[in-house]
Amino acid sequence: MILIGENLNIMSQTIGPAMRERNPKPVQEMAKAETDIDYIDLNIGPARKAGDEMMEWVVKTVQGVTDKSLSLDTTNPVAMEAGLKVCKSKALINSVSLQPGRLEQGLPLVKKYNASMVGLLWGAEGMPRDAAERGVLVADFMYRADEAGIPQGDIWIDPILTPVSVEINQVKSCFEFMSMLNDIAPECKSTIGLSNISNGTPTHLRPYLNRTCLIMLMRYGLYSAIVDAFDAELISIARGRKPEIVELVHRVMDGEKPDMASLSEEEAKYVKTVRVITGENLYSHLWLEV
Repeated sequence: MILIGENLNIMSQTIGPAMRERNPKPVQEMAKAETDIDYIDLNIGPARKAGDEMMEWVVKTVQGVTDKSLSLDTTNPVAMEAGLKVCKSKALINSVSLQPGRLEQGLPLVKKYNASMVGLLWGAEGMPRDAAERGVLVADFMYRADEAGIPQGDIWIDPILTPVSVEINQVKSCFEFMSMLNDIAPECKSTIGLSNISNGTPTHLRPYLNRTCLIMLMRYGLYSAIVDAFDAELISIARGRKPEIVELVHRVMDGEKPDMASLSEEEAKYVKTVRVITGENLYSHLWLEV
């Protein structure tokens, strides 16, 4: 699985000021520390003021200490192009949505710079309501990309994962769609903003949701995920080093109800978390204690 590190983010209390002040040390130290991932996501946010200068600086600063592939993350098309111009390897544009303005500005950049793109399934009318609407949006993406001369293999579909603590039906729709994606668009890749599943959850509990969600999506051939580059357990799972946990989660997804008394503490936490993500049990901050 391709892992994209989410940690170089302007919202960070250390990285954000460094980006704004053009202080390379914290940015480069973070980039060098992201050793176990495949792409580094450079998230500068909307960057409405001098975003092109910031993105060019960040790309050059990171490339000064690592040759890892880069994901350029901003809603500012001018800043995006500034980063693409100085990116030494094939970049991942994060992201292009089906909102008219975003699509019309994003697709030409993908083509011009031979980039890959995250195809965010956010349409002209906003968030898709269910799996069927996500399927319609994927078909639209493929059509528009084909018109622009972009290979389907350069589209990384993001179905939009939402917090399990907010709306379980949207989470279930996302999983339903992922089970269909390979049939709908076999040449497209897939990606997910994994940490979204745990937004709103106490910090010490978030890793359980993130890791379990990753395993569940692996069942459907998830190609990549945007993750915390420093969650060693999650990276071990993605790299195939926890096959017994993966197998357990998949059995529970299939309806198996293991004897909880026979499980280790770690195994029990994964089983309980599967039941929350699937909606079998209601979410609460105490789901691991019940």
